[in-house]
Amino acid sequence: MAHKKGQGSTKNGRDSNPQYRGVKLYGGELAQPGSIIVRQVGRPFSAGFLVRRGKDDTLFSVGSGRVVFRGRKVHVVPEDAAAPCPAWLRN
Repeated sequence: MAHKKGQGSTKNGRDSNPQYRGVKLYGGELAQPGSIIVRQVGRPFSAGFLVRRGKDDTLFSVGSGRVVFRGRKVHVVPEDAAAPCPAWLRN
């Protein structure tokens, strides 16, 4: 008979860290250059005007302006009138 209880084993007790994915800046919010707009897996959203895609499919702003969602495309519309922007995006 054992004098000590056995340690035993368990198949539980491990969990991965959260990834914090999702939309970080919503439509109408102000984006600065380099600010993350969407963290995603795959490409549910695609990059539009003044938006680029990182190697992990994160969408980030390359210019300052307001975030606009048009369907599944994400754009950043500049605030000042002097900045170049497509006319169809301003309306």
